[in-house]
Amino acid sequence: MNDTAAASVRSPIPLVVLGGYLGAGKTTLLNHVLSNAGQRRVAVLVNDFGDINIDAALIRERTDDVINLENGCVCCSIGGRLVDALVKIGARPERPELLIIEASGVADPVKIAQIGLLDRAFRLVGIIVAVDAERIGATLLDPYVGDMVRRQIAGATALVLTKTDLVSEQEKAAATEAVLPLATTSILLESVSGSIPLELIFDASVAPRRRAGGLTLAASGRIDNHQDICSFSFRSDFRLDRKKLRDAFRGLAVPLLRAKGIVWLDQDASPQELHVVGGRILITPFVGHAAGESTIVLIGRFSDEDERTVRRCLEETQVLN
Repeated sequence: MNDTAAASVRSPIPLVVLGGYLGAGKTTLLNHVLSNAGQRRVAVLVNDFGDINIDAALIRERTDDVINLENGCVCCSIGGRLVDALVKIGARPERPELLIIEASGVADPVKIAQIGLLDRAFRLVGIIVAVDAERIGATLLDPYVGDMVRRQIAGATALVLTKTDLVSEQEKAAATEAVLPLATTSILLESVSGSIPLELIFDASVAPRRRAGGLTLAASGRIDNHQDICSFSFRSDFRLDRKKLRDAFRGLAVPLLRAKGIVWLDQDASPQELHVVGGRILITPFVGHAAGESTIVLIGRFSDEDERTVRRCLEETQVLN
């Protein structure tokens, strides 16, 4: 079997794109993640704006597996080099357990994720965008960069409000109110010194319900310090309707970070692998042994009512006859 064929039967590499405007604190967030990665093999692809990649030098203190892409927007002027780097990572005999792409501050993280997902060797875990609590109001009003920052915020599957220790509570509330109308995600987290819940990155860090501390966006639009990311599972002995399943996930109005599972669908003879993140729903044939039931794990910030709502929606996708 050649390298291409071998790669096609290997599990895809989880991919996280870390975005945010210049100076928003992306490298600080990334170094926190790497410092808490344990024994996981994490590769980092860094794009800096300029001929010398300072971010890569700072990150290399935490991991040896850093790939540099200098001199501009990772998703346009050096898009070809990004693709080349991804192909080489996907073809490694011993691939990383996670790839994090730290985008330039002037890049669109959604476009980067789209480029990454052209290669089936990768699976999107999330698009995390850092927002500078000190400067976001002025940045959004800037006629040159405001539109780009709005796109970055709108494309995020999770937003991280950074530098909150440097602003007053009133300024933090103003930053939150500036971001909320632009977001398509209901996951808004607060970070001090780069600290973020590792659940945003590593599935193994996600605790089953119940919760134990953290930060979430409450229904009132204020940041609540009393919940954290959790998970629950949905199981069914019945086959699921493919279209209804897609429609169910598209219509969920709950703070879902991602969902994954192995499902049996009504018109497929073999089980399918399901991944949902950032509004993107991917269903592909599952390679390997699967139990006779469909199992979906959902990760997010769920109230009891959220969980009941999700379960009702998924139960309605069952083919009962």
